[in-house]
Amino acid sequence: MRRVLLPFFAVFLLLSVSSAARAQGEVTLIAPGGIRAPIEQLIPSFEKKTGYKVNATFGSGGGTKQQVIRGDVFDVPIVQPPLPEVIASGNVVESTATPLASVAVGIAVKKGAPKPDISSTEAVKKMLINAKSIVCPDAATGAAAGVTINEMLKRLGIDDQVEPHLKRVRGTGPGGAGGGTMVSGMVANGEAEIGMTFISEMTDPGIDIVGALPKDASPRTPLVGFISTHAKNPQAAKALLKYLSSPEAAEAYKAARMEPAR
Repeated sequence: MRRVLLPFFAVFLLLSVSSAARAQGEVTLIAPGGIRAPIEQLIPSFEKKTGYKVNATFGSGGGTKQQVIRGDVFDVPIVQPPLPEVIASGNVVESTATPLASVAVGIAVKKGAPKPDISSTEAVKKMLINAKSIVCPDAATGAAAGVTINEMLKRLGIDDQVEPHLKRVRGTGPGGAGGGTMVSGMVANGEAEIGMTFISEMTDPGIDIVGALPKDASPRTPLVGFISTHAKNPQAAKALLKYLSSPEAAEAYKAARMEPAR
């Protein structure tokens, strides 16, 4: 019996050691969809440079923040302000707070359609009031762009005028598309005249990007990285956070129409 058990024990031990080795070589990251495009672009280069394997998960801005607050386990979380609740949770190392980039709400129209004037706050107000149909992510799902848009409409005093022709979409769409991706798709398909979401999420080839809204109309949303207090691989987490705030990363943020923090 002992002879029979020994091979099984050896296999079990080998698998355990292999799993542990893989865990030591992996770094987990969670982030909002607004920064997904540049992060996914940067991951292969980071993996090649360091040998670490990145396991990245993307969700809504609000959903990501709640995962951090409740203590879900990962190495590097990227969240948007306000940060007091995140820091008070004790689930991030406060001293590791690293501003990465900020993102603007942008306007998109169907490819080839006339582009509205968004050069000033007054022009933006006029455009939104007169639009036949507008689509944006639903803030109720935790979509950061949706929250920013709701706050903007209230601050501009036009929320009641825009509401009748504003459609809020909820992820998840086909292929796991989030709200921002669905906004672009609906504009490309002619389901809405105007699309509003984070400009970094506007990737559908069937749209034309008009541009980012003026800062006085819609302030930028910053994104900040931390090392989690639950990090299984703090060294890898430190390396990843450093890379995501590097000059190379800054170029990726610019390419995604984001504004690097450094």
